[in-house]
Amino acid sequence: MEKYLSNKLLNGISGGDRKCQEMLYKQFYSYGMSICLRYAANREESLEILHDGYLNVFQHIDRYDTQRPFTLWFRRILINGAINYHKKNLNHSGHLGLEHISEIPDSGKSATDDLKYMEMIELIQALPIRYRTVFNLYVIEGYEHQEIAEMLGISTGTSKSNLHRARQKLRAMLTNRNHEEASIKHE
Repeated sequence: MEKYLSNKLLNGISGGDRKCQEMLYKQFYSYGMSICLRYAANREESLEILHDGYLNVFQHIDRYDTQRPFTLWFRRILINGAINYHKKNLNHSGHLGLEHISEIPDSGKSATDDLKYMEMIELIQALPIRYRTVFNLYVIEGYEHQEIAEMLGISTGTSKSNLHRARQKLRAMLTNRNHEEASIKHE
């Protein structure tokens, strides 16, 4: 995957050329989907965020700085799109109340060492949308809690709390998965 766009492709997209748009779509589909999958609850949501991201790219290609890699600009568009999707659908998502979260002790052992990429994505997708978004922005994208708070319109404390709860839930899901796998092996 080429990080920079060719002038021909860039000019074609600026001119609304459908073939150039299709070429860009195909060239960066996997890259974009890998980002969207982390923020979405399922593949359908991922596609919706990705397609909205491509629409933004096509409509605002003039804002792309050709001196920087396209992947950085595209990533930012997709993350912003995921955050906007999160905000738009926050009232419609089922969220877990604090009373349903139990403390999971940290065993010091990292269960994620044995997980494959898609298994980890599935676990992240199973998190409530608030926890999933903060987890992705902090752990994977590297944002600080203050930046996350500003992006999501929440307090810094809420960002920290959501990250803590996301980690707890992931730990619990990993523990359950490990117990299930162990019981299957013993049967």
